[in-house]
Amino acid sequence: MASIDYEKLVQAIGDAVVVVDVSGVIVTWNAAATRIFGYTEAEALGRSLDLIIPERQRDRHWEGYMKTVSSGTTRYGSSVLRVPALHRDGAALSIAFTVALLYKDSGQVDAIAAVIRDETTRFAEERALRKRLTELETKLAVGASTP
Repeated sequence: MASIDYEKLVQAIGDAVVVVDVSGVIVTWNAAATRIFGYTEAEALGRSLDLIIPERQRDRHWEGYMKTVSSGTTRYGSSVLRVPALHRDGAALSIAFTVALLYKDSGQVDAIAAVIRDETTRFAEERALRKRLTELETKLAVGASTP
């Protein structure tokens, strides 16, 4: 069996792969993360994950993050989490991701890896469809109540 160069694999994946240490500092940032968020690898490495977290979401994010680090468990290993994020230019993004906890030999969490997909377009399309459905339901209700 051929050996796999995991660094090349991470860089080739079409979804963003972002790995942060237990304090929330970015230690891995692939090419797809650059495409999605606008920061180069050099700009992102060594910086806080706050780089891509909207300010209004940060307290909630870090509360959950620290709970995950201390408990060593997450439900987002197999369940997708959908949250807002920020592009380098300040534009709002909608992302979906799962995480993998990376452990030390002692069993403590050493890092958290996220595989992230940009769902901004899909989210906007769903929002427009929901709005249109509400408008049609309102028209239908108004029409039904008119004799």
